[in-house]
Amino acid sequence: MVFSSIIFLFCFLPVTLGVYFLLGRRGQNLWLLLASLVFYAWGEVFYVAVMLGSIAVNYAAGLLIVRFRGGTGARLVLGIGLGANLMLLIFFKYSTFLAENLSFLLYPVFGQDAAGIGPVHLPLGISFFTFQAMSYMVDVYRGAAPAQRNPLNIGLYIALFPQLIAGPIVRYHDLARQIVSRRVHIADFAAGVERFVFGLGKKVLVANNAGAIADRIFAVSPLDLTAPVAWLGIVCYTIQIYFDFSGYSDMAIGLGRMLGFHFLENFNYPYISRSMREFWRRWHISLSTWFRDYLYIPLGGSRKGPLRTYLNLATVFFLVGLWHGASWNFVLWGLFHGMFLVLERLGFGSLLERCWRPIRHGYVLAVVMGGWVLFRAETLPEALGYFEAMMGLTAGDGLRYPLEAYLDRQTWGVILCGVIFATPLFPFALGSMRRFGKGSDALAGTMIRCIAGVLENAAFAMLLLGSVLYLAAGSYNPFIYFRF
Repeated sequence: MVFSSIIFLFCFLPVTLGVYFLLGRRGQNLWLLLASLVFYAWGEVFYVAVMLGSIAVNYAAGLLIVRFRGGTGARLVLGIGLGANLMLLIFFKYSTFLAENLSFLLYPVFGQDAAGIGPVHLPLGISFFTFQAMSYMVDVYRGAAPAQRNPLNIGLYIALFPQLIAGPIVRYHDLARQIVSRRVHIADFAAGVERFVFGLGKKVLVANNAGAIADRIFAVSPLDLTAPVAWLGIVCYTIQIYFDFSGYSDMAIGLGRMLGFHFLENFNYPYISRSMREFWRRWHISLSTWFRDYLYIPLGGSRKGPLRTYLNLATVFFLVGLWHGASWNFVLWGLFHGMFLVLERLGFGSLLERCWRPIRHGYVLAVVMGGWVLFRAETLPEALGYFEAMMGLTAGDGLRYPLEAYLDRQTWGVILCGVIFATPLFPFALGSMRRFGKGSDALAGTMIRCIAGVLENAAFAMLLLGSVLYLAAGSYNPFIYFRF
């Protein structure tokens, strides 16, 4: 089940919220855990057992770490627990990838299928809930949060449905107190509804329409694409990936607010960045900070000299790429970003700071879109061919695949919405109107605030209505996190 579906909006969510608020505080966690397991089992009937196994292992590991705290026993339990989580992730997500590469290496001796295995089903969201489980053990080991003695509470932390299949990755120490005690105020609930509707609109009305165009273009052989069509394809994918991912994060944060949870932000307008270092402080914040705190800093961070820093960055971004998918394209995507972070540390960042601001923005967008080619293409040869098409090095068929076949008024509208809402222009305008209202005399200020409130509520009502109509029509609605 996904958020952007009729069954979720008009069946699962109303029932879940209705029963949640009818129950007392003691029954709410149990109900949320049951609802979360149903939410996951909707698309992963048999693999909910994998999640239950993960909950049991991490619950036991947390108690044992506390039992042996301060000794080698705690470190041993931590190592075994982390290894169990990683082995779970490796088996389901990377076993086929590893076997294919091993077969390639062993082919000269044993033949092509020497290490071949059949495809292994990838349970949805396994990368997200596995990373959350590992953060639980590390936080308990470090003393950053207490171990949960109630198995229902650790189960709720790992399985909580708002952030289960598409993030953000929630740290245990950020959520530990909220799991035990939280309250839902009317203002919080209203803010959560607004945030959810805004995220739904981003996903359904912008990301889906941009993705439909990108998919049509990427379905064409790169050899047949002209440079303008190839650039249009990657521009649309750049819009799709941001609005899809940030839209899901907005919906997760909004759902959390409705239930009394406060999740940290996951995106902060990354496309307005002026360096790649800034981009990674704004893009998928929960993932980048997870790798920073649980891998980069323990490896030594930037404390052990330049060469060690560059090696640590390369290691982290190799794994960041691999986290996104079992493919060399994802690995190269991660290393591609890591390379530019190293270059900026080597001195390019200082040079960049002296450049005109639009040049800095252009540099970031060019690097990011180049990386998205690797991310979107199915194979490395396809990615290289697409780069050639973008540079006009292919004999693209402008008659068979003309730009006009893709760039119509709807496409222009999607691109315009993507550009506007990928910047803080809308919240800035809304905030300016509110500040102007506060600075005016009492009567004028009240009128301005009322007008701003009416316009905001009308906009969200139209956004919800448009999203529901789009979904009811059975329009293009992909779920792009199946590889995560």
